[in-house]
Amino acid sequence: MNSLKGFFYGIATSVTFGLIPLFTLPLMQKGMVFDSILFYRFLFATFALGAMMKIKKESFRIESRDIPMFLLLGLLYTGSAMFLFWGYGFMGAGVATTLHFTYPVFVTLLMLVLFREKASWVTWVAILLAIYGVSELSLKGDELSADATGVIIVLLSAVCYAGYIVAVNKSRLRDMSGRKLAFYVFIVSTVLFAIKALTNQGIQPVPDAVSIGNLFLLAVVPTVISNITLVLAVQNIGGTMTSVLGAMEPVTAVCIGALIFGEEFTMQEGWGIFLILVAVTLIVLTRTIQKSLSTVVRKIRPRHA
Repeated sequence: MNSLKGFFYGIATSVTFGLIPLFTLPLMQKGMVFDSILFYRFLFATFALGAMMKIKKESFRIESRDIPMFLLLGLLYTGSAMFLFWGYGFMGAGVATTLHFTYPVFVTLLMLVLFREKASWVTWVAILLAIYGVSELSLKGDELSADATGVIIVLLSAVCYAGYIVAVNKSRLRDMSGRKLAFYVFIVSTVLFAIKALTNQGIQPVPDAVSIGNLFLLAVVPTVISNITLVLAVQNIGGTMTSVLGAMEPVTAVCIGALIFGEEFTMQEGWGIFLILVAVTLIVLTRTIQKSLSTVVRKIRPRHA
């Protein structure tokens, strides 16, 4: 029963996160810039998480020595959200979300570079597949079909999110309640986007009631709900299977982009998305694959008297 619930939470996590374009693109079409959109998103999400923590009677107390880490995490999370939204201006939302989904590859590379964590042959195959997948999304023949600037921007989103994951896992905050961690990270993100907006065009007023609804849903569905279901999924089926189910994120975004916003979807893009999904799945299942292959080799290896 716990396994079934875990699969439900895992799919809910990836699908809700994949709904970001559904609430974001209508706001951009109304003339809102991503600085203001993201300010409202994290502001509303912070209030929602704070209310939940109050209802659950969770402590808001943190230690002063953790503040620099919260600032770093907030900066990385802010960078990830900013670059992803910026990328929507260069390419379809589905393709942008797929490129963002390469973050497990960058987690592996960061662990390799920063902590000398060895990568297996399965990991290197996955990295090559991911590079091939990105090239399929970006190239048409010998020419770029996607804006090179846009591709780099969205890949920076994946790098920032990978940095966020590595920083959490390598800090003492890894044992903190998921809600409390997200609450303080969202506070930092809200402040950073407020500063960024005020140094540019200022924080835009929300155009109409429909836009208020989209901002509220953007804050709750792919932000608060996805964070909560992520924790529940990991508790029930573990981080590995939860990560595999995360493949629904780009699939959801691609479907929304093609079916609702009429974004063009080619066979080449489909092949590129498939390669990236395979690469990420290999990254997540590296240890399982190695263990299974070792077992098979031991069974078929000739025994000598």
